Amino acid sequence: MRYDDNSLDYQKNQTHLQKKVYPAGLEATFSLEYKHRLMFTRNVFDPDNSLLLDLLEPTRDNKAKVAVFIDSGVVNTNSMLIDQINAFMQGHASQIELASDVQVVPGSEEIKNVHRNVELILKDVSQFGLCRKSYVIVIGGGAVLDAVGFAVSMAHRGIRLIRVATTTMSQSDSAMGVKNSINAFEKKNFLGFFTVPWAVINDESLLKSLSDRDWVQGFSEVVKVALLKDKDLFGRIEEHTAHIRDRNVPAAVSLIRESAKYHFEHITLNGDPFELQDARPLDFGHWSAHKLEQMTHFELGHGEAVAIGLAIDTTYANLMGWLSDSEHHRIITTLQQLGFKLFHPVMEHTSYLLKGLDEFREHLGGKLTIPMLRGIGEPFDVHEIDTEQMRNAITYLADLS
Repeated sequence: MRYDDNSLDYQKNQTHLQKKVYPAGLEATFSLEYKHRLMFTRNVFDPDNSLLLDLLEPTRDNKAKVAVFIDSGVVNTNSMLIDQINAFMQGHASQIELASDVQVVPGSEEIKNVHRNVELILKDVSQFGLCRKSYVIVIGGGAVLDAVGFAVSMAHRGIRLIRVATTTMSQSDSAMGVKNSINAFEKKNFLGFFTVPWAVINDESLLKSLSDRDWVQGFSEVVKVALLKDKDLFGRIEEHTAHIRDRNVPAAVSLIRESAKYHFEHITLNGDPFELQDARPLDFGHWSAHKLEQMTHFELGHGEAVAIGLAIDTTYANLMGWLSDSEHHRIITTLQQLGFKLFHPVMEHTSYLLKGLDEFREHLGGKLTIPMLRGIGEPFDVHEIDTEQMRNAITYLADLS
C-alpha cells in the first residue's frame, strides 16, 4: 500500500503504523526485476555477426553510444582484435556511436590491486560523456571484467555493461556473476558491488590464443560446479582430461558451456543473487583459494588456487569420514590429470593459511559457512572446522607432491 501525507488511507492507518510498526517511521518490502543474459557465439566482432547489435538499444540520435575497454593480455595475443572491433563499429556506424578509441587496460590481477587503474577508467567514462543508458563493452579475463565492472557500477550509479569473456575461467564461471570488485587491504574482492550486467558474451574463438597455463585454469571451476551439482558432468570431465589438456576445442567448449549454464542458473534461480544469506555454495574450495592467491602475491592464478582449494577441502571431507576414499581419489586424480599442481610452498605456513577461514566468514557477513561434500554431486554446509584435520589435509597434499 502506498501512503501519501494527504491521503485518507494515510490518515486512517497512521495510528496502526505507529502502534504496530515503528513509533515514528515506515517499513516496506519491495523487489526489483532484473534481466540477465548469457550468449554463446563465435567471432562476435565479425561484420556478419548480429549478436552485439541485437543487444544494443539506441539511446540518442537512434544510435547506441559505446565505449570499449580491453585487457592488455588479450591485445598481446590477439594483435588484430582492435582492428576487428574498429571495423565492426565503423561498419555499423548508423547504429553505433563509438565514444572513443578502444581503451587498453592492464590485465590479470594487477588491475584489481592498483586502485589508480579504476580512477583512470572512471576518468575515461567521464570524458567520453557516457550516460546511464550508454554501454561499456569490456573484453578480457575475469580480473578485467571485475575491475571495469566495479568502475562502471560507480559511474552515474551504473552504466550498462556488456562483458565479453576471453578466458576459460571467465567463460565457465566469473563472467556469469553479478559481482564486480577490486582487492584492498591484502584481501581479495574487499571492495565491490552487486550489479547485473546488461549481457555476458562467451566467444569461443577468443580462447584460441590463451597460453596453455591460462587455458587449463578455468577447468578447476568446471570441476567445482560438477562436484557440487552434477555427478555425470564430473564423469565427463574425467573422461576428457586428455582432450582438455590437448586443447580439443569441441570437447572443452562443451564442458565450459555446461559450467556457464550452471553458474548462470545459480544466479538467476537460486533466490540469493546478491548473497544476503550465509551460504555461498558455489564457493566450494574458495576460502583457501583466495588466501593462497594473496599469500603468493598472485603468483598463483585463481584457477590454480581453486584447484588446490578443492583438493584441500575434498581431502578434509575424506578425513572427516564424509567422502569415500574412492571418490576422494577420483577427484585428486582428475585435478592432477588436468595438469594442476596441488601444493605450493606457502602452504607450509599453515596457521596463516587457516586465517582464510576467518576472512571468508567476514566476507560472508555472518556465521562461517563452508560447502563440503558427502559424495560427488552431494554438497552440504558445515559451520565449524576441525583445524587439526584441516592441517592434516594440507599435510597430505604436501606429501602427495
